[in-house]
Formats: sequence, C-alpha cells, structure tokens
Amino acid sequence: MMKKLFLVFVIAFSFAINAFAAVDLNSASVTELETVKGIGPAKAQAIIDYRKAHGGFKSIDDLDNVKGFGKKSVDNLRSEVTVGKSAKVEKPAKSDKKSN
Repeated sequence: MMKKLFLVFVIAFSFAINAFAAVDLNSASVTELETVKGIGPAKAQAIIDYRKAHGGFKSIDDLDNVKGFGKKSVDNLRSEVTVGKSAKVEKPAKSDKKSN
C-alpha cells in the first residue's frame, strides 16, 4: 500500500513540475504553446510562423513583433515562456587558411 501511495505522489509531483516549466518559443509545438495562458490557436500559429520566417526568437521581447502580441501581453507571458537556442543553424565563417 505504501509503495502505491509513494508512486502516486511521485507521478503527481512530476506532472506539477512540468506544469510550471516555461514553454520554449523556439522549440514548442502549437499544442505546447496553447498550454500557456493567453496563447490560443491563432497566436500559437503566429509564433510558429514568425519562428519559421525569422529563424527563431533571440529574446522574449521579439514576441512583440508577432501579430496579436503587444508589450503588455509580452510582459504578462514573460514568466511562462523562455527562449532556447534558435533552430536556425549558422554557417561557419570561411577561414582564410587553406587546409593541405
């Protein structure tokens, strides 16, 4: 009985941690973005579209450039979203040295 109770506690705790985790604007799916209070289907798709067009978000403030978001809504979302590494891959700089 104690093992089952402990297991239930561990599962509940893991869900609680995930519920408070910030959603990454550079990697979240539409469904994941919709879990954030204030982001519905249209805004979630607008975030995805912006990400595709601009190679990702450099900061949360870039959200202000997305249709449907303003400074106030960005400020309200600041604690619920994060900006991870951009999906855009930079090409390495060309070296002046030639390898032999």
